[in-house]
Amino acid sequence: MMKHCLADPVAMWHVRADIASAVLLVVDFGGWYMEDSNAHNAEGGAMIQHTQISLLKDVIVPYTHLLPMLHISNDHPRKTLLYFKGARHRHRGGLVRDKLWGLLQNEPGVVIEEGFPNSTGREQSIQGMRNAEFCLHPAGDTPTSCRLFDAIVSLCIPVIVSDNIELPFEGMIDYTEFSVFVSVQDALQPNWLVNHLNGVSKMQRNTMRRSIAQVQHIFEYDNGYPGGIGPPVKDGAVNHIWKKIMHKVPTIKEMVVRERRKPNGTSIPLRCHCT
Repeated sequence: MMKHCLADPVAMWHVRADIASAVLLVVDFGGWYMEDSNAHNAEGGAMIQHTQISLLKDVIVPYTHLLPMLHISNDHPRKTLLYFKGARHRHRGGLVRDKLWGLLQNEPGVVIEEGFPNSTGREQSIQGMRNAEFCLHPAGDTPTSCRLFDAIVSLCIPVIVSDNIELPFEGMIDYTEFSVFVSVQDALQPNWLVNHLNGVSKMQRNTMRRSIAQVQHIFEYDNGYPGGIGPPVKDGAVNHIWKKIMHKVPTIKEMVVRERRKPNGTSIPLRCHCT
């Protein structure tokens, strides 16, 4: 069985036929489903077929978090209701960001900043996420980003406004135990989001934060060894990815056998490109 790790699926457009049957390790499916005129080859045609990527065979993996992990024993009272740091203007599904920005930028208890958690904005991001009860995670160029995992390691309850998001390790963990999911339609109603978050009680917030603390390690790639050369974190991201792959194997085998037994001239709907 071939496996192929992808950071940006759109970048693999030109080799899509070669990797069609691979178990793809992707951060989300957003770039594969969207039609992009710049990604067309000379022969034209739409982008990746929906059967080429499938939760039947492919694995959603987490981004590497950019901020340091905050352990719950070091947590402190949070003064901000909602925090977001990122680019206001994005493409594709990320157009919702600009609308949310306009709705939220003057709301009390909300901090929205332009920028990224790089060398110049890292400390600002650390303080922003650690001081906020909730961290906003709207769609960007793709449905997810490292911001979600920065929120998790910062014990900041994610507020996910991304209707098409796929999340890593679902079935192993339940994101509803520590995240708030909001439809784009609801989030874009004036005052709706802030009122909704203010309606989450202190007890509920504390329970969700304790749930975050129980899963933080699952998103950890760093094994602490110089250059990462050494065994992976025992119950971290790498081992959870392998567990997910192993869960896919019986289904992939079933799809392969199903495809091979088709008599000539018959048509059985293709569930995934598993062969």
